[in-house]
Order: sequence, then C-alpha cells, then structure tokens
Amino acid sequence: MDFNHFFIAGINYKKTDASSRGQFAIQPDQYTSLLQKAALQGIQEVFVLSTCNRTEIYGMAQHAGELVQLLCNETTATMESFEELCYIKQGKAAAEHLFAVAAGLDSQILGDYEIVGQLKQAAKFSKDQGCIGTYLDRLLNIVLQSSKAIRTNTALSGGTVSVSFAAIQFLKDHVADISEKEILVLGTGKIGRNTCKNLVDYLGTTNITLINRTEARAEELAKELKLRHASYSYMDAAVAKADIVIVATNAEQPVITTAQLQHSNPKILIDLSIPNNVAPSAKSLAHITLVNVDDLSKINDATLQKRLAEVPKAKAIIAEHMEEFREWYNMRKNVPLIKAVKQKLMDMQQNGEPGLVEDEAIQKVINNMALKMRKQPNPGCDYIGAITDYITGRVN
Repeated sequence: MDFNHFFIAGINYKKTDASSRGQFAIQPDQYTSLLQKAALQGIQEVFVLSTCNRTEIYGMAQHAGELVQLLCNETTATMESFEELCYIKQGKAAAEHLFAVAAGLDSQILGDYEIVGQLKQAAKFSKDQGCIGTYLDRLLNIVLQSSKAIRTNTALSGGTVSVSFAAIQFLKDHVADISEKEILVLGTGKIGRNTCKNLVDYLGTTNITLINRTEARAEELAKELKLRHASYSYMDAAVAKADIVIVATNAEQPVITTAQLQHSNPKILIDLSIPNNVAPSAKSLAHITLVNVDDLSKINDATLQKRLAEVPKAKAIIAEHMEEFREWYNMRKNVPLIKAVKQKLMDMQQNGEPGLVEDEAIQKVINNMALKMRKQPNPGCDYIGAITDYITGRVN
C-alpha cells in the first residue's frame, strides 16, 4: 500500500481538558476489540496510543475515517464529537507527528520521556495481535532510534520535569512538613512507581502506603523502597486516613468519589489518571485540594527553558531519521521492479541468450540497478539499463 495511506487521527491536551480526553481513553479490552474489528475490515496495520495526554490511532487505511470509526466504536463519545476536537495527518505529516511524539516534542511537559515506554507498549500490544506489518514495523523502529538519539545527544529530556515529577514539585511548594503527612499512592504502574521513587528521593519521606489492585505489585515496590503496602480492599479506609492521596490507577470510573470526601479531614488529592479517577466535583469541597494532569502541566521552571533551547537540535535529528525512512520506503517501492528485472535476466540466462551467464554477474547487475534507483529512481530507464548492462557485460 502507498504510504500516502498512512494516517493518524487523535486528540490531545492542546484542545481538550482531562475530562474530555477521558471519554476517548482506550483500555486493554477495548484495544483488543478494536484490533479484531480492524482485521475484519481489512485494515492490517494499526495501533493506538492512549495516555493521560492523548488518544491517537495510527494506521494504513483507504481514508482516515476508517480509523476514526474504529476508535470511536470503542469509546463512550460519538464520532461527531471526536471529529470536532481531533487532528488528522496523512503520509509524511503523519510520520513527522509520530517522530515528534516519541521525542517528547509534542508532550504536555516538553521533553517528557515517559511517552516512549507508552509508545513501545502500544506497538507491542498491536504487534502481538498481528496488526503491525512491514511499513509500521520499520517506521516504529526508526522513530525509536530517533528518540534514543535525541535523548543521548541533546538535553531535551534533561533535568527532572515530567508529570510524575510535577506532582512532587506541587507538594514541595504547598506542603511545609511533608514528612509528617500520611501519604497514600493508589496504583503502582509506571507513573505510580515513578511518583513513589520521586517522593522518596526528592522529598525524603517514607511515610507512604501503596495500594494496587494486584497486591503483589504494590508489595514488590514497597519492599524495594522500604514503604508500607495494603490490600485493595483497604482502600476506603486508607483514603480516609491519608493527608495526601496520589491516584495513578487505570479505572474507567472514579475510584474516589465526592461522597467519600464529604466529611473527611483536609486532604490534597493529585489525580494522575485519564480518565479522571477522582471525581472532579470533589474540587468544590472547601477542605479538599484537587489537582490533575492539566493543572500539573502548568508548573514551569528553569529546566523547561533549557529544554526549549534543545528543540532545534531534536528537530535536526528527526529530519535525519525521516530521510532514512524515506530512502527505505523508496527502495521498498522498487522491490517489484528489481525482482522483475532479476527474473528477466535469469530467463535470458536459461535461454542461452548472448551476454554474461554467471549467477554472480546477474547479482552485480541487480546491485548496480538498486544503487542507481536509490540515488535517482527512473523505473523505465533503469529496467532498460539493467538489461543492457547484462547483455554488454558493462558491470564490473
């Protein structure tokens, strides 16, 4: 399929708030269903990136509407509402967008590197279901190489700025006696894990209880960081006891409701989940301070200014890797012609026509043809030139 049929359709933090993005978030069971439906519709290459800041569907399709329909069929919102908020990119522009996302250039906090792990996980999930083919596999490999080069050769992700670290910065700015506060962390996935480590490393507190739906994961992290853990059934009691609650769960509905907090002690709640896992209405309670990923993204410091200075370097690295993919793609388009020429030469050899007859000579002609096409492809002339080279023996 022509790469002009590569599309990305998505929404992100630039035009939507956390609540709106939550309507389009894709959970694992929805992802499985989407990929199964894609296969039935003949869409062989597709994957979905769903994070706290974005939901995007990438794929090879006849038109972008096919991908939008697949995505919206699995969400609680309508296709019409998605189209009002979304951006759609095609071909080269779609590829450039993916490079920018993987580099952290399109992150809500510039240079946030957590997106790379989320991208790898999304691609692996799709590949395991047989929905990543030749084109997307190659593109993703080069995108990740580019992202790694940017991280190695620039300071775009330097310093300590990310959503999980922004939560720590918020607490540092708003809580004077953090070591005396009872902290509860709900969810010990990647973001919850990073937040826990930052609490210990940067705020110097271990007065922390970890709760995860799969208790073994919370227990493992608690042992590593010398913290407490509790079973998921204890969550309500732990929320009631805590002074600070950090929520990094992956539930489709709020796990903490306004009713739970109505008569509680004063609390700070930090919701790192999309969709919201703390009821947004809790913000109306006078004794509750509630912040979410959108609030945290506004935290700015000198690190972000340094990162801005690295953007041109990152874009230059992306341009190099984009050119690498373009060269690969152009050669990929030439494969049928090269195969046809090779078959023609083999037929000539078999028929005993004048010219070089060694298999090695045929391969030299093909290699020379591929080299010419890499520099400046001209299919008709290249075909005739290869046959002429073979007959006259001009390839050394």
